[in-house]
Amino acid sequence: MPSLTPDILAAPDAALRDDLAAARDVLGLEGRALAALADALDHRFVAAIDLLEATGGRVVVTGMGKSGLVGRKIAATFASTGTPAQYVHPGEASHGDLGMIAPSDSILALSNSGETTELADLLAHAKRFGIPLVAITSRGGSTLAQTADVALTLPAMAEACPMGLAPTTSTTMMLALGDAMAVALLGRKGFTPEQFRVFHPGGKLGKQLLRVADLMHSGMDMPLVEPQTRMSEALIVMTARGFGCAIVTDRAGCLLGIVTDGDLRRHMSPDLPSHPVSRIMSATPKTIRPGALAAEALGLMNDRRVTQLVVVDGDRPVGIVRMHDILRAGVA
Repeated sequence: MPSLTPDILAAPDAALRDDLAAARDVLGLEGRALAALADALDHRFVAAIDLLEATGGRVVVTGMGKSGLVGRKIAATFASTGTPAQYVHPGEASHGDLGMIAPSDSILALSNSGETTELADLLAHAKRFGIPLVAITSRGGSTLAQTADVALTLPAMAEACPMGLAPTTSTTMMLALGDAMAVALLGRKGFTPEQFRVFHPGGKLGKQLLRVADLMHSGMDMPLVEPQTRMSEALIVMTARGFGCAIVTDRAGCLLGIVTDGDLRRHMSPDLPSHPVSRIMSATPKTIRPGALAAEALGLMNDRRVTQLVVVDGDRPVGIVRMHDILRAGVA
């Protein structure tokens, strides 16, 4: 086994410095490219958003190689933010997948050179059927740019690899421009958090956007009693519903108070069952709106040291939500 000489011990430090320097060079170059891209945006970007917003069908995103991989991500971002979209591989398009593109669709084509041969059939299809075409390319005089209804030209920036060949800076600009387009369309369409949750029902995002109305118990599950009800009957309701409380309402259905396990302990006596609910209840129950985020309800429970909240619409209770329900849904 060779001995660890000072030169060998120093090598990792030298490699670390070289790796960090290379990484910072790449990130610095790509950061400058994004700044140049932002400065270069003009009326053509607005025209592209106009065209995509007016699309009656889907935005079909296409590109070959690394541009195609970026295109898949852009299509996914469009679709999850309220702009129906799909990716179509240009090679497969020439072998039947052109049938996926309808006259009501629009096309967003990505090609750094603007001369990608695999795009030829797809561009001809767009022209034949009058399908609107937006291009993202680095060459304003390319076939793709000249064919497009709107061409978004990337600023001239060197690729980040030492040979200047591997798509790096150019694909970063394409990806960022796709994000900018998706967010601009989102803003125009007034896309709401509720709509966002519809497209993101799973994972952490979906859980963060859960509403109280999604988790509350309502209707016949609610432990409702009137103020004149005797506690003997209220206890039966509390036991049957299993929430450890009874919600007190008047005959019009308006919230008057709540009886909890804590109230029972505070008023414990041999004649407790004969007392009316109004004598035992707390007149200031903790409430929340059905449209509030479940995370907000959880925070309120922790702050007030309670395990359930009455869900109210105005003065009327419409449900009850428990800490257990929220935690079981994965909201924390």
